[in-house]
Amino acid sequence: MIALGCDHGGFTLKQEVISYLEANKLEYKDYGCFGEEACDYPVYGKAVANAVASGECDKGIIICGTGIGISIAANKIKGIRAALCSDCFSAEATRLHNDANIVAIGARVVGPGLAVKIIDTFLNTKFSDEDRHKQRISQIED
Repeated sequence: MIALGCDHGGFTLKQEVISYLEANKLEYKDYGCFGEEACDYPVYGKAVANAVASGECDKGIIICGTGIGISIAANKIKGIRAALCSDCFSAEATRLHNDANIVAIGARVVGPGLAVKIIDTFLNTKFSDEDRHKQRISQIED
């Protein structure tokens, strides 16, 4: 299951992401927001992060205007490695090397077509499971 969340700046892009998830028959849980009224991104970033950290969801997708604020909020939760990605190379690398469990997207930075490709890359790339990467992740978590 994929946890999905955004603030008002990411709401329109989240609708595109939902279409992608549904077209690919991927289960998701939407943690909000549910409209374009101004709201606070930490609420939704932390909700997605808590769902992933607890094991309720396997991975997460979070969206705000830049992706920065919501990723900072998500990364406050123990066990979360949220990566802000604006290209497919970064999405692939963060899964391979960092075992990132949440991808953050900036709706005002990345268009919907590229955002869906980034998410597709993120969701379909497995962690390399190499010892050097495990060691580095362990150092992050300490």
